Amino acid sequence: MTSRSLVTAVSCLTALALMAGCNKQSNPADGLPPSAQIVETGNLNLVTVDKPEQFPLAVAERVDVADQLQATGSVFPDIAREVPVISLASGRVVDIKARLDDYVKKGELLLKVQSPDITNAFDVYLKAVNDEQLANKAYVRAKDLNDHGAISLGMLEQAEDTEKDAQADLTAADEQLKTLGIDKNHPGPVVPVYAPISGVIVAQYVTNAAAAGVNFSGSATAFTIADLSTVWIVCDVYENDMPKLQLGQEAKIKLNAYPDKVLVGHISDIGPVLDPSIRTAKVRIEVPNPGILKMGMFVTATFESKAKVAHAVVPADAVLHMHDRDFVFVPAGEKTFRRIEVQAGDVLPGNRQEILSGLDAGQKVVAQVLLLDAVMEAQ
Repeated sequence: MTSRSLVTAVSCLTALALMAGCNKQSNPADGLPPSAQIVETGNLNLVTVDKPEQFPLAVAERVDVADQLQATGSVFPDIAREVPVISLASGRVVDIKARLDDYVKKGELLLKVQSPDITNAFDVYLKAVNDEQLANKAYVRAKDLNDHGAISLGMLEQAEDTEKDAQADLTAADEQLKTLGIDKNHPGPVVPVYAPISGVIVAQYVTNAAAAGVNFSGSATAFTIADLSTVWIVCDVYENDMPKLQLGQEAKIKLNAYPDKVLVGHISDIGPVLDPSIRTAKVRIEVPNPGILKMGMFVTATFESKAKVAHAVVPADAVLHMHDRDFVFVPAGEKTFRRIEVQAGDVLPGNRQEILSGLDAGQKVVAQVLLLDAVMEAQ
């Protein structure tokens, strides 16, 4: 046998072996599905397979849902639930029982102020007591004299008027002591200041040995207490979206810190003024606080309008989530599928995915997108 004949024989045997191997690989009796053959298309969004029946299709259904609007916002205290703690007596702080961020109860002692106002008020009270006693004695004597005809009725009326004035001065001096928080039976140089409501101290303006009161510090406010059982969510909403909102409308609140929790609030105010630079208005939402909302937290508010809009719905397995983007595969030919980007919405009961945009109801999509995505990666 010549060399050329030997090479030809070896080539034939090799070809036969390869053909036998291919036939064995695709033999259905082996129980293995034939591998999908990939055809290069030159388009990264297109994939062509030799057996498209391996990728069943599903028809996108139509569902009518409420149109949604999302806006970001922050948590603020309800101004109506913020109460200043006022020291009516001016003086020096000698003791502080609470500090910033503390939770206090109504009537709890917050601080003590040593004040000269107490001495002045008690001095006025004692003088008023003495004047009222003297005026009362003069009135009783004048009444007795008038009964015996010793003085005129006018003199009796003058004594009565003096007695009433003395009583008024005494009442005013007594009320002044009560306003300052002083017990007239046990006066002292220190004025106690109590919490007017239960809540969290969100602002503190005094420290130990600091001045307190208007006369000494320029402000009567020592603390600010906020009742955080209900808080505000303040969002910025664009001008074009304002018609979708109305007072009392429900809003679902999602927290960045607690993504699995959803709170429900209602719109209490829609700002009448737009920001001229970004064309947004402030929308205020009142939300009951279960104890996890903290001032300054970032949240996302979702509003649902009463009007319904039509969206497509596909099996959840038909949506490919990749790099914060959503895709589906649609038929693009006899053996070709095209990958298109969509905006996925909520997951509906029955393992279905809402498609907000990018796909219309009635279009066909690949029901098991992961199988086709694997083929595309191989391509």
